[in-house]
Amino acid sequence: MESYFVDDIEVLVVCSAVGLHAFDGTCPHEDFPLVDGVFDGSTIVCSGHGWIFNAMTGQGVNPPGCRLTEYPIKAENDGIYVDVDAVVPPLAQSR
Repeated sequence: MESYFVDDIEVLVVCSAVGLHAFDGTCPHEDFPLVDGVFDGSTIVCSGHGWIFNAMTGQGVNPPGCRLTEYPIKAENDGIYVDVDAVVPPLAQSR
């Protein structure tokens, strides 16, 4: 789990069991940087107040009503590319 700034947006990149994912790098609760939290391969836990997110979909686990914005990501020619101008729709995340 690492965070990067892309066009002034903090992006959190994680490698889950099914591949790379790029999410908004701040917790929707109180804007804590998620990179300071814990990633166990399947969940991301915010260090601020313990909110938990599914690392493959960005869907909130606790609380379940929240969600991280997910951005399209691809690995190509030894680089990782994130498109912060696009968003992965929630329905496309049923992986």
